[in-house]
Amino acid sequence: MKKGKTFLVGGAVRDALLGAQVKERDWVVVGSTPGELLEEGFKQVGASFPVFLHPKNGDEYALARTEKKQGHGYHGFKVDFHPGVTLEEDLQRRDLTINAIARDEDGKLIDPYGGQRDLEHKILRHVSDAFVEDPLRVLRVARFAARLAGLGFRVHESTLALMREITRSGELQHLAAERVWREIETALRTEKPSVFVSVLRECGALEVLLPEIDCLFGVPQPEKYHPEIDSGIHLLMALDIAADVGKGAANVVFAVLLHDLGKGITPRQQWPSHQGHESGGLPLVDEVCSRLKVPNAMHDLSRKVCLLHLRCHRMLEVRPQTALRLLEMLDAFRQPEILPDFIAACEADYRGRKGLQDRPYPQGDRLLNVYRAASEIRARDLELKGASGPEVGKRLRQARIEAIANLPAPG
Repeated sequence: MKKGKTFLVGGAVRDALLGAQVKERDWVVVGSTPGELLEEGFKQVGASFPVFLHPKNGDEYALARTEKKQGHGYHGFKVDFHPGVTLEEDLQRRDLTINAIARDEDGKLIDPYGGQRDLEHKILRHVSDAFVEDPLRVLRVARFAARLAGLGFRVHESTLALMREITRSGELQHLAAERVWREIETALRTEKPSVFVSVLRECGALEVLLPEIDCLFGVPQPEKYHPEIDSGIHLLMALDIAADVGKGAANVVFAVLLHDLGKGITPRQQWPSHQGHESGGLPLVDEVCSRLKVPNAMHDLSRKVCLLHLRCHRMLEVRPQTALRLLEMLDAFRQPEILPDFIAACEADYRGRKGLQDRPYPQGDRLLNVYRAASEIRARDLELKGASGPEVGKRLRQARIEAIANLPAPG
């Protein structure tokens, strides 16, 4: 670069120091202007502040900048990116010390805020008190805590205190739903999504952003079926199992996140029983998905897991017609791709119980076998001469029930 100095910053430096795979590289340019970058062939993108794409490799380059809070939410900032902004000033506006380390063109690390120290001690700590100016950082820190939990990282108490301050300020309510959902969806892909929920709860943000989840904590369940008793604890256990059996699929983990919402509205006098919590939770699932603008396919899976997970648990004992009814309620003959995700979510719920985490889930295999047997029966293969539309459907169902009945007994 002819003018200005470039520095590798943020996640690329952090992940390299952690020995993790570096997926994206972000660069900061100090001492330059938009015009100078455009002259060198960079392509400008971004509305609130200019970001430039490298003409050859597509890496993102941003001019060093400062930010000053002047409104509510994530976009309420005045941005200054004149050539006199220093690297240290740019790093100071970042969220966590481990994300405020830069590497110059010679490979030298610039670490004015102790990010390497916090990496060594496995601490997530804010860079400065300006942390409180961006409410989205509450979600970002919880997400980093979930992502790095397997390495032993924890949120520093001073940072949790600032997260509580943000929560009390009411600023979380000004975040755009799309921004909140983006952070949640990314957190659901981590190995420990339970940590994301726990950190949000610890700073009070869960009650603000996902009150339907927050109210599950402290709600008892029958100890016979749930030795962990607390509905919130069960949820945390199930989330991490969902991340495992779902192979990091956000839709599976999200469905598990919402599968027991009905237990949060069970009248206290009925505790620890939660009869009808499956159907009772559906309006809450719809409310959460509407508020967060969740994609339709994820919303659909969440509704089906909420309503039907107990039916899946009983697959080893139900009659053929009941098994077929489950497939019909899942719309599995038109959407067979839903079955693996539905089964993974149900398995996570089944195993997300104290002392039962390693228990097998043959119900899932049974449901798949039932689907295969039933789906092989098609109307065109039946003798339907002279049959009306309703009669065709009736005969097809009966043939499918018989195919299921002919399966070897489970177990």
